[in-house]
Amino acid sequence: MPIEPGPGAQPFSEELGAQLERAVAQRTAFRTRHLRDDGAPRFTNRLALETSPYLLQHAHNPVDWRPWGEKAFAEARALGRPVFLSVGYATCHWCHVMEEESFEDPEIARLLNEKFVAIKVDREERPDVDAIYMQAVQMLTQHGGWPMSVFLTPEAKPFFGGTYFPAHDGQRGARFGFRSVLVELDRIYREERGRAEKSAEEIAQAVRQSLSPDSPTGPPDEAVLDNALGYYAQVFDPDCGGVRRAPKFPSSLNLRFLLRCWKRTGDPQALRMAEHSLTKMALGGIYDQVGGGFHRYSTDAKWLVPHFEKMLYDNALLTVAYVEGWQATQNAFYRTIACEVLDSIAREMTDASGAFYSATDADSEGEEGTFFVWTPQQLREALGDEDGVRAALLFDATEAGNFEGKNVLSLAQIPDAEARAFLERIRPKLYQARKRRPPPLTDTKVLTSWNGLMISAFARAGLAFARQDYLERAARAADHLLTNHLSDGVLRRTGRHAGLLEDHAFLAAGLVDLYEASGEARWLDAARALHDALEQRFADPQGGFFRTPAQHEALLAREKPAYDGAEPTGNSVAALTLLRLGEITGEAQYRAQAEAVLKSFGALLASAPAALGEMLLAADFAVAQAREVVLVRPQGGSDAALLDVLRPRFAPAQVLIRHQEGAKPSTPLAQDRPAEQGKATAYLCVRGACQLPVTAPDALSKLL
Repeated sequence: MPIEPGPGAQPFSEELGAQLERAVAQRTAFRTRHLRDDGAPRFTNRLALETSPYLLQHAHNPVDWRPWGEKAFAEARALGRPVFLSVGYATCHWCHVMEEESFEDPEIARLLNEKFVAIKVDREERPDVDAIYMQAVQMLTQHGGWPMSVFLTPEAKPFFGGTYFPAHDGQRGARFGFRSVLVELDRIYREERGRAEKSAEEIAQAVRQSLSPDSPTGPPDEAVLDNALGYYAQVFDPDCGGVRRAPKFPSSLNLRFLLRCWKRTGDPQALRMAEHSLTKMALGGIYDQVGGGFHRYSTDAKWLVPHFEKMLYDNALLTVAYVEGWQATQNAFYRTIACEVLDSIAREMTDASGAFYSATDADSEGEEGTFFVWTPQQLREALGDEDGVRAALLFDATEAGNFEGKNVLSLAQIPDAEARAFLERIRPKLYQARKRRPPPLTDTKVLTSWNGLMISAFARAGLAFARQDYLERAARAADHLLTNHLSDGVLRRTGRHAGLLEDHAFLAAGLVDLYEASGEARWLDAARALHDALEQRFADPQGGFFRTPAQHEALLAREKPAYDGAEPTGNSVAALTLLRLGEITGEAQYRAQAEAVLKSFGALLASAPAALGEMLLAADFAVAQAREVVLVRPQGGSDAALLDVLRPRFAPAQVLIRHQEGAKPSTPLAQDRPAEQGKATAYLCVRGACQLPVTAPDALSKLL
């Protein structure tokens, strides 16, 4: 049968219909309730030609979706219609709800198809588009989130917006449902178009102004760092860790910054806040007590009941926090958590190529959290009566439950030796029992930026814990990206989308981490090339970087990211990497670029430092006396004994250069530095001025 568009949609051209037929013929499973008797989808739209798992989820809605692009806006202009822009991502619970209630409804689809041009965007593929229209929605409604629903003129200017809308009036406590919104906005655009266009122009101007960069100021000093610490102390939750609020995001309290404050000043309060938060998060239900890995956030203040999706970036960032927490405290629990997170990523979110998937869903079997929760009876069935009863006590699983009659598993305290042994024995059994349940969807999209963060996590843990397997995983992912996402010096975000600031910055940071951990110069060379591309194509003459390159498609505004949320901005990560590159290479240009980034955000760092929590790491590095450690090993020899001295040390203002005598040096710091007496030798330097070399681990320990 020929491909059929949704009700009220324009018929497909012969060429497009043939393309869609070929796309549908290659698939066997279709996410829609509108199926023919032979199991084929009744409706198909242009998203069937996309590669994003999120867009493909909507390829058989009766809504006649189009991907973002000039073709869609040209059609809106030709038809004289407004654009409905829907932005979400594959593992978004409320995106699934709005799809089921509205986008699968033929009546609502007909309204959209006859009165609007509907565009669907995966925010993870196009964060540049998402950021601009999220700014508009936040201005219009004072809040944001996904799914994001925005109505635009054919010139891509927003005149109305919101997030999730229930389908009909009165549903979920909403006065007006999505159908009523569509009817009214169609009327306004037909009968009061001038009013809509005037509003759109005003909103567009406000978005451009809000996303325009501040004027540069002086660089942040120690007072900025002290003010930030004071802010975090005010909002800290002394009972549960993190920030006093619900819902509770791990990123709301910058634990890595607190560890640096303690290191720089010796302030015990900073260390207590970091330790308490690291401990409480890992004991809570936000941490998957059976399979490892962190869920996205906690819906309550106690880290107990999570929003169950798992994001690659959360787990990468938290792994690094736990690695540094272990280095700062030597608390073995933090090392265990870091390893469990990485092992779960290796097991569940790694492609055969070695690259990392983006996320796993919150939903399975049509409900949120079903895959992850337990009853006492299910624990007994999986473990036997005796172990099941003990597990229920340990995980605080009750008959009443703590989530819709079932239990999110949590621990009351760090397990002692006996409890650890019990957990190590039962967790594999629980994992296998859970594995028999229908699993949540995995978003198999490979994003350069998030892979860069996870490369950092594996590389840092590999170095700290002497885990060669972790270093090998980092290297495999890095090789995949540099082979498949980099062509003729141009980096891409996915196989088909242009690389953005965060793709360059996060990957470069991961490559520097991999260089320090492995000593392989090729990773340093690749990181430098990425920062050269940033300077040439993304740089703001006043300092810092725009999100999009100069040659990018013209959007409503060119954003210079200035807020570290669940993900850090590319500017924050780039600033720290540039400082590290400056110390590793001795080239002043890198430090100058970093200082220009910090100055360009100086006003925001001074007035609201927590808005740029990740950039505080760069500011801390900038005010510190950075130290260079150069390890030179003889040909065929090993630097392992000296490296073992460095592994457990928390040294945030330190860079590491590993060099084999006789090889081409990757940096001038390794030039003309012999391995003394044929032994691995350590050179400890500050800004290129080095102390006398040492060969004994004890002597290096004393120098440090």
